[in-house]
Amino acid sequence: MEEESTIVEKKDLKSLNSEELKQFCDELDLVGYRADQLYQWLYQKGASSFDEMTNLSKDLRAKLNEIAEVKRITIHSQQQSEDGTMKFLFQLDGPEKYKVEAVLIPDFYPDGVPNRLTVCVSSQVGCMFGCSFCATGKMGYFRNLTHGEIVDQVQIINEIAEEKFGKKITNIVYMGMGEPLHNFKAVVESAKIISNPMGTDLSPKRITISTVGLTKQIMQLADLDIGINLAISLHAADDEKRNEIMPINSSLNLEKLREAVKYYHEKTDNPLTYEYLLFDDFNDSALDAKRLASIARWVPSKVNIIMYNDVAGVALRRAREEKLNQFMKVLTNQRVTATVRRSRGDDIDAGCGQLAIREGQEKGKSMAKA
Repeated sequence: MEEESTIVEKKDLKSLNSEELKQFCDELDLVGYRADQLYQWLYQKGASSFDEMTNLSKDLRAKLNEIAEVKRITIHSQQQSEDGTMKFLFQLDGPEKYKVEAVLIPDFYPDGVPNRLTVCVSSQVGCMFGCSFCATGKMGYFRNLTHGEIVDQVQIINEIAEEKFGKKITNIVYMGMGEPLHNFKAVVESAKIISNPMGTDLSPKRITISTVGLTKQIMQLADLDIGINLAISLHAADDEKRNEIMPINSSLNLEKLREAVKYYHEKTDNPLTYEYLLFDDFNDSALDAKRLASIARWVPSKVNIIMYNDVAGVALRRAREEKLNQFMKVLTNQRVTATVRRSRGDDIDAGCGQLAIREGQEKGKSMAKA
């Protein structure tokens, strides 16, 4: 009788956090510094195979090839906007063949020299929270990304930025597909890797995580106090309007958000940002501005007014310029620090709220009512 062959499932090293990677090396009886070497190859040098890890012996590389693997997402396609914004569609590993999008947003000095190079990364395939204005929300939720898949987006786009602009990326925002704090563990781990000197080595002050207002996770983030920035996707300054466009507000309303924000500031002493999409004849009145100013005074903060990128199938539309000017005047009179973020990359659907995969995909799980 022939013995059945046993198929050993290889361990993806980029699914392990730093402690788990050390434990993996301990189980192989490797000397302590091997974990640091592997970490650097994975997250500083962007290795996609053990054969690239030239400071490991051939015997060790052969052993690792038998029991482990290094998965890396790949670029499926990319587009460039007239304003220089670049959108990337990434292919994830796995039988489902899921894809996610990420965006590189360059800002230039008047002489054309690149200044800020911001990467907007995705943290989930789709999104559970079903905000009525968001194309990603209309997809529904399919799965979380691993921290390795999040870091891959940064590494790959950073390589392209260096090649195209002769400069590394300068900022990262978790504002792509998905709700970052709904994938708390992987997002936090990815932010730690990105800010680690043995990883991407980007200052945590240049990393911003955005959330629709998951209060428990906001407080967990405060307890960790890892130095990154927090942005709240507010988009309406009273519960009635916020309920209408953001299903999460029915369970986590503005009063609960206020408690979480105060806790966050008490723990970290960091200011935060409120993001506010300005919709025509919905949340752009003087009263809306005064209510927003009141929220901005909960703790030290600033307001980022975002000019909405229209999304197919959404009735809400971008506010008119005259309403924007009136809105900003009220905020200024209320002594609120506010800036306006203009549309970028909307000709390739790379703008705020526009990221979505439309290749005949069925709808995933969602809080939104059918």
